Amino acid sequence: MRLTNFTDYSLRVLIYLAAQPGRRATIAEIAKRFGIAENHLMKVVHFLGKAGWLSTVRGPSGGIELATAPQQIRIGSVVRSTEGAPVLAECFEDDGNCAIYDICRLRGVFDEALTAFFAVLDRYTLDDLTANRRELTRILFPIPATSRDQ
Repeated sequence: MRLTNFTDYSLRVLIYLAAQPGRRATIAEIAKRFGIAENHLMKVVHFLGKAGWLSTVRGPSGGIELATAPQQIRIGSVVRSTEGAPVLAECFEDDGNCAIYDICRLRGVFDEALTAFFAVLDRYTLDDLTANRRELTRILFPIPATSRDQ
């Protein structure tokens, strides 16, 4: 199973913002740090905002920030929302092209595996993913050399 770039970018945005709670960031800043096109992140941020995980502030000191505490954001919920209904193979679709659709046991195995996958993701929150804030801050928000030298 492979998650979409949209899910990957969504999780990166959330981690970035949770690494320094209360700090606003811009799409341009996050895009630069992760090497992602800004237009991709605009769609991600819009989606995360509509889902209630982000809020945006306009103006000179504006930006995006978490709208929900990191402890309240379940990773399983984010992945379910960004991925949509999981279809592991063509035969999982109601109109899938499979001669044994009605009696296939493989579908049951895949359903069980998918349930286990989300059960693990549901155990973790954004706060769990950013418990190493000191290390994340060092990598995501490095102090420019000119600031250190003064």
